[in-house]
Amino acid sequence: MNVFAGVGGSAGEGGGAGAGTGPAARDADFGALLELTPHKMAVCHLVQVFAPPAQQQQAPPFPFDSVAHHNRLGLFLFALTRSCEDFLEPPLEQLLRQLKAIDDLVNGWLCEQLTTTLAGLNSPDDLFNFFDKLRGVLTSPEGGNVEDEFLDPNSQLGVFLRCCILAFNSMTFEGVCHLLANLVAYCNSADASYDLAEDEDFNGEIEMSDPMDADIGVRSGVFDRYTQGYATESHMGESSSSLIHAPISLHNFDEADIFKAEDNPTCLRSRWQLEAYLNQQADVLEKDPSSVPLNSFNNTMTQLQTLAPELHRVQFLQYLNALCHDDYVASLDHLHRYFDYSAGMQGLFSRSLSPHQDNIVGKYESALLCLGNLHCYFGHPKKALEAFTEAVRVSQMNNDDSCLAYILGAISNLLSKIGISSTVGLIGSRYSLGNNIGLGTPLSIQQQLLVLLKRSLKRADMLKLTSLLSFDHISLAKFDLKHVQRPLVSFGPNGSTKLRTCPADVCKNLRLSSHVLSDFGTDGLSIANDNGSFSTSWLRNLSDASSSWRSSSTKPRKLITNDFDNFHFHAQPSPIPTSVLQLAGSAYLMRATAWEHYGSAPMVRMNTLVYATCFADAASSSELSLAYVKLIEQLAVFKGYSAAFCALKLAEEKFPSSTNSQIHLLKMQLLHERALHRGHLRIAQQICDEFGVLSSSVSGVDIELKTEASLRRARTLLAAKQFSQAAAVANSLFTTCYKYNMQVENASVLLLLAEIHRKSDNAVLGLPYALASQSFCKSFNLDLLEASATLTLAELWLALGSNHAKRALSLVYQSLPMILGHGGLELRARSQIVLAKCHLTDPEFSVSEDPCAVLDPLNQAAEDLQVLEYHEMAAEVYYLKAMTYNHLGKEYEREEAAARFKEHVTALENPRDEEDSLVY
Repeated sequence: MNVFAGVGGSAGEGGGAGAGTGPAARDADFGALLELTPHKMAVCHLVQVFAPPAQQQQAPPFPFDSVAHHNRLGLFLFALTRSCEDFLEPPLEQLLRQLKAIDDLVNGWLCEQLTTTLAGLNSPDDLFNFFDKLRGVLTSPEGGNVEDEFLDPNSQLGVFLRCCILAFNSMTFEGVCHLLANLVAYCNSADASYDLAEDEDFNGEIEMSDPMDADIGVRSGVFDRYTQGYATESHMGESSSSLIHAPISLHNFDEADIFKAEDNPTCLRSRWQLEAYLNQQADVLEKDPSSVPLNSFNNTMTQLQTLAPELHRVQFLQYLNALCHDDYVASLDHLHRYFDYSAGMQGLFSRSLSPHQDNIVGKYESALLCLGNLHCYFGHPKKALEAFTEAVRVSQMNNDDSCLAYILGAISNLLSKIGISSTVGLIGSRYSLGNNIGLGTPLSIQQQLLVLLKRSLKRADMLKLTSLLSFDHISLAKFDLKHVQRPLVSFGPNGSTKLRTCPADVCKNLRLSSHVLSDFGTDGLSIANDNGSFSTSWLRNLSDASSSWRSSSTKPRKLITNDFDNFHFHAQPSPIPTSVLQLAGSAYLMRATAWEHYGSAPMVRMNTLVYATCFADAASSSELSLAYVKLIEQLAVFKGYSAAFCALKLAEEKFPSSTNSQIHLLKMQLLHERALHRGHLRIAQQICDEFGVLSSSVSGVDIELKTEASLRRARTLLAAKQFSQAAAVANSLFTTCYKYNMQVENASVLLLLAEIHRKSDNAVLGLPYALASQSFCKSFNLDLLEASATLTLAELWLALGSNHAKRALSLVYQSLPMILGHGGLELRARSQIVLAKCHLTDPEFSVSEDPCAVLDPLNQAAEDLQVLEYHEMAAEVYYLKAMTYNHLGKEYEREEAAARFKEHVTALENPRDEEDSLVY
């Protein structure tokens, strides 16, 4: 019978293949990339125990007492060959400690056999006999059948065993001697105090002799690095043929303990495990960059590069590390070094697996693409466009369609993030995009963005680039959300007159982007593979279980056969690649953003919670913090600042505001809102100044942050009753938004201008702004903002006199369903106040006949405003309540409402403890 079926098919499949693809050829390829080390020899011995030669087969083989116990050792060996928790092989002591968690059922027999076997290898002849016995694990005995083989040669363990045998056969006599010397150092690295017989669970009957008693008088730490001459370069230009002096683990990035000279010698892991380790570190940088100190990580990567100079991907990790820490000079330097030194590396998007392909093709355009993304990250739009333009030219010259599709996606991403007001063509000449679609005039930036997105989408669909296809669908959804798609040719009798966004298109693109979860296997760049995370997680939990078992070994306990808890771990990795999960999660974040625009608070919360619950493990730090920001904003709007600041404290523990700009911006927004509501205008102005400092001085960069800062400055001036200055700031902001075609933001600016004119007693001037804002909201389906604009319009009509009370009341009733269903505390309170004012202003309405029509909305508004600590609006509520009670002849209630009115007015005119607004 065969266990651990072959990853490349059964053992007999190689027989029909050509000579270049048979098992021998594959062994030669793998063996050239594998260096034989003492740790690998220890694993080979355990594989021999797990799968003894065919003539010794029994079910289960000695010394296992059950099939489950036998399979547990197989899983342990599989994890050892796939683990990537570190770039160093574990020392003998750590291996014995992990093995002991499996060895408890046979009283330490596995550990004793391993140490005895390794100690008995004292000469080259002993090594030859050792590997000669290993061949019996893979071959059937004389006269036997192929079906009698116990270990499939094409399985993970079978391939590993064949590679080790081939590596030994390829060694020179000098290499064999070095292997013996390293084996002595490997055994000496074990702690002398480690004695399996001292544990009570081994019944105190088994004495394990010191395996180093035989003529081993070699001091540890005296063997220099040795690189075998037969090791060749991998397809990515990396080799792991190095023996080094280094500590066991570097996961904690402790600068004080990095690479001490007196540490015991150990070896780098295999090339595959090194690549998996570097990928794992890249994931850590993306998910939680604040947990990786800049200098310690660089020291670790520098030491790894010193030990394995061919490992050029280390430079790329250093580039990512510098990028996460906003070090422009270092990131640019490491990026150049990565592409300069990896001379034989294929392009990042090369889809050909042919070994004869020109490796230079695809490299230059990939470097330009990375350089453009670097400039885009640091806010250099012109340099980014120059790099992207050159990348497009080189990709077209080399017929690199895959890279070209990604470049188009990167350009569209740049245009969507950075405001560019020029109409000059971005790629090539001024009319480059216009000519390609049959027009003789240059297109606007938004039209160019749409053309680029559709081109990238078409290429990604043609080339089956599933990840890029999903990204383009999300980008198109974002475009459809914020732009009205006017036809490029809009004249003639069939010209479209529809000037509204289409929510159905947004939902369609977001739904299509989620198909990446089911279609990722068709993309050659995102094929699911075992990246070692499962094995790493299994070994880590095994070590924890072993430590817990050892700590409780002093207590007498009953031997439990089914020790599932020792091998249970909580977070098994997903079989779907992280990049695919991130794209699928981004679709849910985009859904939440879309519902924010459309004004559905429950849908915002639902989609954000789905993302935070289902995609948190794969999410990057920036996207996960964005989900937290959305949820905290919902708390502030619907539950008040106390609940929001409590949640903000929890978010800051996970994402420190000093290292996460989104959490820092959220904190400033909440503090500014609370300061305005409390009437602490000096603090509000101070926070506005901080907003202005955070944004870049480069034109078009951080345009959303600059818009936010100007909006808050205008609102602060409005609260200070400096109407002319507030109007000037709002008009300037409107001009900027129009310049960069930010139509959605224009709706909010127009509404702010209407509010400024209303409060400055210029209601007639405010009406056109309110109507224009309402028109923008209808075009972009901003339902909640449209309801707010309708409410402002009602207030403006009320300000024109009591003759317009009926019209104002009709507008209020028109907006109430949306506001009461999806509006926050402030908007609901404001609508209740306007409703009461409409009744009080209407000459046909009698308060004495229906006092509840006025008092009920005012009481509800008072409760909501108390949560928000909004003194100005609360003062208006209690003023209206006092007037109502005066009409009703209720003096006690009138005086009580008047007293509360005085409290809020005093708090506004004479603010105290303003510094408390900065404390939460």
